[in-house]
Amino acid sequence: MIFNVITWNVDPEIFSLGELSIRWYGLLFATAFLSGYLVFTRYLATERLNSEMMDQLLIYIAVGTVLGARLGHCFFYEPEYFLKNPVEIIKIWRGGLASHGAAIGILLSLWIYVRKNKLSFLWMIDRIVIIVALGGAFIRLGNLFNSEIYGGPTSLPWGIEFVRDKLYDPITGAVLPTVASHPTQLYEALSYFLIFGVLLTFYRKNYTKVRDGFIFGVFMIMLFSARFFIEFVKNDQVGFESGMTLNMGQWLSLPFILAGVLMIMWTKNKPRYFNQTPIPKRPKQANKKS
Repeated sequence: MIFNVITWNVDPEIFSLGELSIRWYGLLFATAFLSGYLVFTRYLATERLNSEMMDQLLIYIAVGTVLGARLGHCFFYEPEYFLKNPVEIIKIWRGGLASHGAAIGILLSLWIYVRKNKLSFLWMIDRIVIIVALGGAFIRLGNLFNSEIYGGPTSLPWGIEFVRDKLYDPITGAVLPTVASHPTQLYEALSYFLIFGVLLTFYRKNYTKVRDGFIFGVFMIMLFSARFFIEFVKNDQVGFESGMTLNMGQWLSLPFILAGVLMIMWTKNKPRYFNQTPIPKRPKQANKKS
């Protein structure tokens, strides 16, 4: 059976006013933080985090994510170029964000936050990684609108031609014809939405019993295992990866998976940090009779 190829020709720019442009990626990046904040305040916040602390937490995570993702791309994938051109590091609008760097940035920003507010790092990170998974899904959708970070050629019925991403012949310089490719942005987005749903459901059913750090460990294993396997059908991001059995994204995923396994083993015999005060449930509104 022959399937029609899906052609993706969506303009990454929604509209522009002079030099100011609003892009789908930026909108979805902002949606990642807003949705995470709303979920956190609705399901994950406790009496130990007042509204001021939560607003501050959002800022810490936002800064950690952007700085970590940008520096991760610069120094994991193209260190030689960015060390010679350090000014280019701040030009985020030209693209180049690494999820592994974002993970490190979030961990460091949360470590600073919990030290300042005298909270348990593991207690906090267990709750944060749930919304990180949700945010990651929206960011990958942003990559879809940018026609970037997609996979290799495929004959599968959901293969997509990203016609806006021009590929050139390295010898002649001619524009190469586009081919149907794995939409790995969608693969990752769907994986992250699934991880978010699993972790949130588990948390809501087990938050009074689970040991601090366990959800964090499960998150690391699930997210970076998904990333590891999806990398098999993803195009290399930089040239030096072409001769590698495992690409850079896969090599960077392995330590995170191992760290998740070690975290689960380590927390097995550790006491819960806040085991004396369960998170209060919101009282149900009584039905008013007219």
